[in-house]
Amino acid sequence: MNAVILTGNLATDVELREFGDDKRLATFVLAVDRASKEDAADFFRVAAWDQQAQLCADYLAKGRKIGVEGRLRHHTWEDGEEKRSRVEVVARRIEFLGSRPAESPGAEVVPFEAAVA
Repeated sequence: MNAVILTGNLATDVELREFGDDKRLATFVLAVDRASKEDAADFFRVAAWDQQAQLCADYLAKGRKIGVEGRLRHHTWEDGEEKRSRVEVVARRIEFLGSRPAESPGAEVVPFEAAVA
């Protein structure tokens, strides 16, 4: 089973890329607090696709608190002669937590959309 659920704050703004008329990819980094005396955090790259990607680009910004449910995906590539790798979260569901500036408290749920890739 490949499943992950995270709650944290965006450490970056959302970057939206478009691939044709109906294909979109939003990426951002999520900071998740680690229960420790040092107040440390872990950082995860998150990818959301298509309409969910557009909603993230429209409503999320650095610092916004969200919940993410999805799966892990491992990438490997070569950068010159160096092999590199990364693990990212492919979002299946994103819940907007807290409030946007000048909004009342609450949560918005981005509708489920099957992840592609």
